[in-house]
Amino acid sequence: MSTLTKPNHIGRKISRIRELRDMKQEALAQALGISQQTISAIENSETIEEERLIEIAKVLGVNVEALKNFSDEAAINYFNNFYDNSNNNSQGTFANNCTFNSLDKLMESIEENRKLYERLLQAEKDKLEYLEKVLNRK
Repeated sequence: MSTLTKPNHIGRKISRIRELRDMKQEALAQALGISQQTISAIENSETIEEERLIEIAKVLGVNVEALKNFSDEAAINYFNNFYDNSNNNSQGTFANNCTFNSLDKLMESIEENRKLYERLLQAEKDKLEYLEKVLNRK
């Protein structure tokens, strides 16, 4: 049975959320302090240890329950319903049916992006330091 047809394939759910976050396996691996090959193995696994799942959920910016319960169908339905509801307004304007404080969400997003940028910047600094060491040995 393929991973696409297994509803509780946790590795596939991790992969989809990572992709939706526009994050590469390398970035997730870097944030977790493991190799890209390990991320690949995790994403091909049907089950994952709870401790590792908690770490992954934190890096992806979701809670563990959201990660366990994620489905492509639910995500598609959410966005389709959101679009359909916005078209039902008879005056042709957008119907704002937010159930969260959009400013809070914006600030959370900015903070997450800042943290990701800092991790990526640190990774680049580490690479530069490593390359300098390699060059000094020659």
